[in-house]
Amino acid sequence: MKLIKATLVAALVSGAAPVLAEDWTGAYVGFSFGYADVDGSGGAGGSDGSFGPLIGYDYDFGNFVLGGELEYNRLNLDLGASEGSLDSMSRLKLRGGYDFGPALGYVVVGTARASTSGNSDTAAVYGIGVAYPLGDRFVISGEALRQDFENVPRSGGDLDANVFNLRTTFRF
Repeated sequence: MKLIKATLVAALVSGAAPVLAEDWTGAYVGFSFGYADVDGSGGAGGSDGSFGPLIGYDYDFGNFVLGGELEYNRLNLDLGASEGSLDSMSRLKLRGGYDFGPALGYVVVGTARASTSGNSDTAAVYGIGVAYPLGDRFVISGEALRQDFENVPRSGGDLDANVFNLRTTFRF
């Protein structure tokens, strides 16, 4: 009976041990698949799937993680109303987050570039994300990003883009 009690106590104590924090320091490369919802002036807009590569580096300061990332998303979004098409979005992002044990919650700020068949424009990008490791090297994550472009459609109007990405990365 004492052996059973000791085994139960050991199992409860080991189950109550704190979750070890993930070490997020290092370079990574990956690929994102997403959904872009674009609204513009003069009836321009639409939605389409997006995909593309990404590369970045994070540094883990304990509970706080800071990093930078370059991402490219390819699109084929017809803006309608003779406004052309949105062909791609590139982003240079600064990520700052909090390490919640195995998961990382983060915010994103940076700059984005939209390339269309008409004009191209640069705007701020901001958003939130969460990352979760699958083993030592692979990470899955999701992001919600917002970009507000000016003078992008052929008519010179505004274009607001919301992008939701599911990402897979390989850490070095």
